Amino acid sequence: MTEMFEEEVAKYTGAPYAVAVDSCSNAIFLSLMWNNVKGLTISIPKKTYVSVPCSIINAGANVRFMDYEWKGYYRLYPTEVYDAALRFTQDMYVDGTMMCLSFTGHLKRLKLSKGGMILLDNEDAYNWLIRARSNGRREMPYMQDTFDMVGWNFYMLPELAVRGYMMMRGMYKNGVPLDFPDIEGTYSDLSLHPAFK
Repeated sequence: MTEMFEEEVAKYTGAPYAVAVDSCSNAIFLSLMWNNVKGLTISIPKKTYVSVPCSIINAGANVRFMDYEWKGYYRLYPTEVYDAALRFTQDMYVDGTMMCLSFTGHLKRLKLSKGGMILLDNEDAYNWLIRARSNGRREMPYMQDTFDMVGWNFYMLPELAVRGYMMMRGMYKNGVPLDFPDIEGTYSDLSLHPAFK
């Protein structure tokens, strides 16, 4: 069922591939790990959700806070990874990027109790992410798999994927995909907090 949900989101957003995970935070983390950001300094707005700098630091990079306003999504510069937690609309995918979605929280268009997704167009990254989110496992019976990759336990619970798949009907009216405006969040200035000094 997870694959069906991924296909629905990919079709709606215009992305060639979509990988469901357990949170937007882990979507960002995995995207940064694929991009091998260790030692890099990544610029983000100083007013964003706290998990974004945490994901950057946990991926081995450094954070630079920038003073600018944003709405819907922003780029984790200089990577092509985007925090798109406050954007969910038809044909939103930007070619050549990894756009990280959130389905957690009251502001989201698609409100699951928890979950995220990565939109992308790189097949190699897609194949790596599918395994990375599931402890490095291939999509096959456990006892038949050969473990040759260390991954993380970031897969989306199947019951959430089912709910997401059903809720995707609300993204259409009479078979036509709906266009939704970007959302503006309210966040504290993370550059002032001790964890990021």
